[in-house]
Amino acid sequence: MESLFAGMFSPEWFAALSGILLLDILLSGDNAILIALACKNLPEHNKKKAIFIGGFGAVFIRIVCTLFATSVLAAPYIEFIGGAALLYIAVKLLTDHKENNEEGEAPASFGAAVRTILIADFIMSIDNILSLAGVANTVPEGKWSLIICGLLISIPIVLFGAQIFLKLMQKVPALIYGGAAILGWTAAELMTADKGLGMYFEPYALAMKIGFVAIVLGLGYYLNRRYAKEVKLGVTDNE
Repeated sequence: MESLFAGMFSPEWFAALSGILLLDILLSGDNAILIALACKNLPEHNKKKAIFIGGFGAVFIRIVCTLFATSVLAAPYIEFIGGAALLYIAVKLLTDHKENNEEGEAPASFGAAVRTILIADFIMSIDNILSLAGVANTVPEGKWSLIICGLLISIPIVLFGAQIFLKLMQKVPALIYGGAAILGWTAAELMTADKGLGMYFEPYALAMKIGFVAIVLGLGYYLNRRYAKEVKLGVTDNE
């Protein structure tokens, strides 16, 4: 236990902790948005449950990856593949129409929402994990105490942030598009930061981010409009 608490409360430790806190605020916001999007179609009594189970599960994944898999996450092509998967997830969440049916049942699956949260949060946490490990390494003696504090700080940010954004989406549905756009932007950031292919895309990083946002919003708007027309004509799968 001495090694775990070594270096704590030194000026360098507090400086690194301040950096980790800032990183958590900046990098956990999109995770909170993701959780809110994944839960938006669940019945009211399942929303909070999915947020907490998915949120704590996502933090557990971060802990395991931070402790055991940091070198693997830094390997070439991992971030590129993760970015491509996140782009797909952003469109899928934006065009998910599994809402409550006329009989009050809930086709929106609780298990599916939690799975989406865990998979996508793992993808989106790659930059968070690598950044956290990088800052913690600046204080070798206090590395593990900084990592633990950083992970603990991220829990309330993700959980409460998700609940706040979910409530905002219910009042202003247009924010769903804003949330999906942020996921598209994050997908581009992951791909351009990839250790293997990122060097080829980095010069076009801004154009790629804007392009991904346009793809998510454009494709999402088109698919949602098509779905609305099908509902009007009575030709959806729910009929």
